[in-house]
Amino acid sequence: MSSGYLEQGTAINLKGKYAAIVVCWFLGNGCLFAWNSMLTIEDYYAYLFPRYHPSRVLTLVYQPFALGTLAILAYHEAKVNTRIRNIFGYAAFFVSTLLVLVLDLATAGRGGIWTFVGICAISAAFGVADAHVQGGMIGDLSFMQPEFIQSFLAGLAASGALTSALRLITKAAFENSKNGLRKGAIMFFAISTFFELVCLLLYAFIFPKLPIVRYYRSKAASEGSKTVSADLAAGGVELQQGQADQHGAKDLERLSNKELLSRNVDYAFDMFFIYALTLSIFPGFLSEDTGSHSLGGWYALVLVAMYNVWDLIGRYVPLIERIKLKSRKGLVMAVVARFLLIPAFYFTAKYGDQGWMIMLTSILGLSNGYLTVCVLTSAPEGYKGPEQNALGNILVVFLIGGIFAGVTLDWLWLIGKGW
Repeated sequence: MSSGYLEQGTAINLKGKYAAIVVCWFLGNGCLFAWNSMLTIEDYYAYLFPRYHPSRVLTLVYQPFALGTLAILAYHEAKVNTRIRNIFGYAAFFVSTLLVLVLDLATAGRGGIWTFVGICAISAAFGVADAHVQGGMIGDLSFMQPEFIQSFLAGLAASGALTSALRLITKAAFENSKNGLRKGAIMFFAISTFFELVCLLLYAFIFPKLPIVRYYRSKAASEGSKTVSADLAAGGVELQQGQADQHGAKDLERLSNKELLSRNVDYAFDMFFIYALTLSIFPGFLSEDTGSHSLGGWYALVLVAMYNVWDLIGRYVPLIERIKLKSRKGLVMAVVARFLLIPAFYFTAKYGDQGWMIMLTSILGLSNGYLTVCVLTSAPEGYKGPEQNALGNILVVFLIGGIFAGVTLDWLWLIGKGW
């Protein structure tokens, strides 16, 4: 690695920053595009598997695999090759999305328990892929500019908004044709499969060669990171053996994962409870427990779309520095205050009309996106590259843990309603 490369940092930042932001957005999109595709065609799966609660079961299958895999990867984070980790994750998304399409074509759109088991197995594969990509990318971007994490997180939310828009379009396009629901779902997953392939190619061949990315990875390596060597080589930057040994020695000086967690337990609390609350309502409650309204079969799709759109908007709001919440105590208070949404949703579903439900769903999405970006861009400040990478992985573990808790708690809405 040339020492002059680090000295050119300012010029490189100006040269490659916006290209990196755009690529990060697409990579974030690809991280959840496949999974959101499965959630967004819940109307098709509800038709195929009316007795199996697909919107709840698929999410419940997905989360243990995501959480378990991520916990293992986060524990060994300092030694994991980030490039192989992320490429494996995006490749798994591509293959799994293709398998959803193949399974539907092979079964000719028939339901049944074995088809549902196959869908559940693919859902588990999505969880494993998510654990590789989401933790790997957020950890990787944590030692770069905050705008990169913000763009990646915005891409995560945009995947939901895009899949909702695509689903509404494909549903409308085939609504009056024979087997229109299935035709729309097939076209939808064909588009998703192609998009996942694009993300895989972007990460493998474009992202590591961006000058600003090479700069920050070189900087992380100079601070002792062992996880970026393969990405540096892919970007045309090589470490000399003496430098690598020196960096390995520096890595021993970094804070341990336990020390990082003890210093950032409030941020971990924030991530867990943001997503525990959100997933206790979305998508299961919104899909099955909000009653019948004038929108009919479109109602659940509209609610999911509104959540996704406002989640995306919420992830751009912190770009306005004046209204970005940076206070650690303020973040905790905001996270706790969100639990007032639970009684609000309960009484609105029981007594309110669809307009109030759409408004509440929008607030749920807006607050979810806003608080996520505030936490994940504030937490890494003040640490060295290897510590920022480790902290990013730790916070994603709590994020996925919150999702798992949320989808489990979501079943409580069924109490008293029978199966």
